[in-house]
Amino acid sequence: MNMSSNSSLLKGSLSVMILRLLEDREKMYGYEITQKVKDLTAGEMTITEGALYPALHKLEADGLLTTETQIVDGRARKYYSLTKTGHTEAAGRIAELAAFLENLNLVLKLKPSI
Repeated sequence: MNMSSNSSLLKGSLSVMILRLLEDREKMYGYEITQKVKDLTAGEMTITEGALYPALHKLEADGLLTTETQIVDGRARKYYSLTKTGHTEAAGRIAELAAFLENLNLVLKLKPSI
């Protein structure tokens, strides 16, 4: 499942995926986020930079993320972390998406009626 080919399915869940990954770690940079998703899904799901960075910027604008730039190997690298509000919002959005997926799964498993 490639983000670019299924963007309508994943667009709504991308911010929740980012929040969940950052909930589990103190900070991450963009490329690290894309690679973690790819690793966790055994390559089935890839997130393009064109989808990731607008989502990160929106979460930052909404006050859920904070950024910190560090120099790594002579290059600036921007790290993203959850704010206090981000931690609270992450928990709520993750629970909401999990409940939605459970209900969606129930509908998808319906046996065709004769």
